Amino acid sequence: MLTAAATIVAMVAFASNSILCRLALAPGAIDAATFTTVRLVSGAAILLVIALATGRAKRRGAGNWLSGAMLFAYAICFSLAYLELSIATGALILFGAVQFTMLTAAIVGGERPQPLQWLGLVAALGGFLYLVSPGLEAPSPLGSVLMTAAGVAWGFYTLRGRGTTDPISATTDNFIRAVPFVLIVGAFMLRSVHVTSRGLILAIVSGAITSGIGYVIWYMALRGLTATRAATVQLTVPVIAALGGVIFMAEAISVRLAVATAGILGGVALVLAGRETNASRRENA
Repeated sequence: MLTAAATIVAMVAFASNSILCRLALAPGAIDAATFTTVRLVSGAAILLVIALATGRAKRRGAGNWLSGAMLFAYAICFSLAYLELSIATGALILFGAVQFTMLTAAIVGGERPQPLQWLGLVAALGGFLYLVSPGLEAPSPLGSVLMTAAGVAWGFYTLRGRGTTDPISATTDNFIRAVPFVLIVGAFMLRSVHVTSRGLILAIVSGAITSGIGYVIWYMALRGLTATRAATVQLTVPVIAALGGVIFMAEAISVRLAVATAGILGGVALVLAGRETNASRRENA
């Protein structure tokens, strides 16, 4: 029961990052660089407090500079992309890019997909290409490229974190290491700084609650989930984000977006189902 509750809360938190970012940037309540800076700083602060409270602060060095750079790259590209994209489109592109990055890494690492998994990969790639292909309903090319970059960065960040014995300490350390990168970028964008109290609050909530605390809750949930189930439940994130876009910003769900969502999420689901089947066969062999 605790695992299920923690999983639901974590998925809502992850989807909320897209909602909060778009709510802050679309009306110009804050600029993208400042939003990213506040998000990372507030995330690092709350994670450090949690680490101190649980005795994990002594375990510095759990993260590393490359992971911190990947976290920064994800966060800044994510914010810049949401200047151009709707909540649903951004979340779907991000999710697709993350999954493609991790699946490609698995194949390069020696994993041999079964026919069902190849079908899933083709369906997911087809949905992704259909979403970003030119047309009247096509999303912004710049926004699509930026969100794809964010997804690739997050995919590599996730891959680098595999096998970490203390994910909370590692995440705290990586957030802290990401802060200098965003401060440097922010210094070059001082002329475009624009902050309102509403934008600042949304950025803090995104950093401290839906990112920092959201990750901690997700790590709690992972204790009761297999790797395949953990990946499967993340299929809900773009859907939750899309619902948030409809509720909070009256965003319309186009036919293109609906078809692309079915292709990407359905394709990834087939890949994950194939992995579960392969794992069961190995256990029974």
